[in-house]
Amino acid sequence: MQITRINEAQTYQAPNHDGMTCFRLQGKEAGQSEKMWMGMSVIEPGGQTGLDGSPSEKIYFVLEGELSVICETPNGAQSETTLYKNDSCTFLAGEKRQLKNVSNSAVKVLLAMSI
Repeated sequence: MQITRINEAQTYQAPNHDGMTCFRLQGKEAGQSEKMWMGMSVIEPGGQTGLDGSPSEKIYFVLEGELSVICETPNGAQSETTLYKNDSCTFLAGEKRQLKNVSNSAVKVLLAMSI
């Protein structure tokens, strides 16, 4: 069993992530998981990611706050929605996604994806 206490979780810097603190909770350098990893991001007001794709599926779960989410499919179609506490979404491999905090409070988001 692998336990990570939040006060011991290591931060990491993800490319094109501004105004965010990212914590590695499980997998990669945080543990023994062989197939997936999990992290938590705290997105400050005005913080955001770039509109980028990934070769892996990603699942986001909003722990606190309101998160603006933009998705662009491989054919270029865009959609935007707001996720609230306890909402989640999945981005398939190749889908571009952008996360934005347009509120006045920090947003906490849990991320799970394959290694």
